[in-house]
Amino acid sequence: MCIAATQCLIIPLNVVRLKDEKLVCELIVTVQSYLEKDVGTHKDSKLCRIYMTRIEHLYYKIDRQLQKENLMEVTQSNEALVAENSSELMSKLCSFIYNYSGADHGRIRTRAILCHIYHHALHDNWFEARDLMLMSHLQETIQFSDVDTQILYNRALAQLGMCAFRHGMVKDAHDALLDIQSSGRSKELLAQGLMASKDRTPEQEKIERRRLVPFHMHINLELMECVYLTSAMVLEVPYIALNEIEGRRRLVSKSFHHQLKVIERQPLVGPPETMREHVVAASNAMREGDWKKCKDYIISIKVWELFINKDQVKRMLVRKIQEETLRTYIFTYGEVYDTLSLQRLSEMFELPVETVHSVISKMIIKEELMASLDEPSQSLAIHHARPSNLQCLALQLSEKISNLAELNEDLMKLKHATPWNTPGLAGIHRGGQRSDGKAHSDTSVVILNFQ
Repeated sequence: MCIAATQCLIIPLNVVRLKDEKLVCELIVTVQSYLEKDVGTHKDSKLCRIYMTRIEHLYYKIDRQLQKENLMEVTQSNEALVAENSSELMSKLCSFIYNYSGADHGRIRTRAILCHIYHHALHDNWFEARDLMLMSHLQETIQFSDVDTQILYNRALAQLGMCAFRHGMVKDAHDALLDIQSSGRSKELLAQGLMASKDRTPEQEKIERRRLVPFHMHINLELMECVYLTSAMVLEVPYIALNEIEGRRRLVSKSFHHQLKVIERQPLVGPPETMREHVVAASNAMREGDWKKCKDYIISIKVWELFINKDQVKRMLVRKIQEETLRTYIFTYGEVYDTLSLQRLSEMFELPVETVHSVISKMIIKEELMASLDEPSQSLAIHHARPSNLQCLALQLSEKISNLAELNEDLMKLKHATPWNTPGLAGIHRGGQRSDGKAHSDTSVVILNFQ
């Protein structure tokens, strides 16, 4: 039987098994109500386990108040399993676990925190999820946890990054997704598949396959990569325009630069087709100062439709593109102008004059732009304090020549150095004998040779 036919048989079986989740959740609630009435000696330990089991069946589901018509059928079938207010239920269950002090308190508490963060991020509670992540200090101790807990941490971090992006926190979204995306193994880190590896034994592969997350709990990898690349574009393109002449500039995102280089190496670049090509084309349009073309490329990416609040996300993206293209335009073409009218910039980028004033003021405060605002005329006066492109190249050349000259002088000193004219070595003669007649140790001779 071919692989495609086998997969077609596996997927319906998974859907059939998924229908039994309702019975499992009802059984968990029944056991929970029984244990809450019980007065046994290990009541807290048993309650903690059953609470954790219920949390693991609840944290990845969207509350029914946020359900939309475009959700998948599988999610709609599980709609009845979500509580009337899942946030309050999660807070109640997690609060009990946080106060639990049993022998296995560490692992259960860590998993409860991660599930709580995931649930907050899934429902766009950005500040609650961020504060819980920071106060827990899990970043410092997660490497000592078991593999399943580390997978849950990666899933919570990915969901936290996409939540930050939906709120317009582009820098936080990029930082949250950086480690997962830069590794090139996001599928393995999220336990949503295995990469081909020759070093993996059959036993190891069997163990890793058992850790894989069920398909209905998967995070869309293309959506996560699109969020990461878009965030990198918004951060990186203005930075490239600001530091275009510098030879060794800091890279905000290596994977984003890799995508740019891949497209630049192609002899013939056609219209963008894939998600990555759309982001690269939008980046080139932003570098040219054309925000409308950049917006068209980004908004035409179909993966944004997977967001529940897709219209709000698209409006946020348009506003970010307008503001960052404005910054890129001033960085790129500012040296050509003596003054710039704020009203003209407002018309070019279709932004309110107050927003243009705010963006330029931040650039001046951060010392990214040497200019001043003239309030009566509503204009921007460029100071031309920054060196021109030719001057920057000349400064770089002179710096490299001076470094080369210093290196050459050091090499000449080492080449002509002798024990008689080198400071600190005048007391050592040939044969390892000192001037006072005492033999010099072999260790000192080795050090002398290396010097």
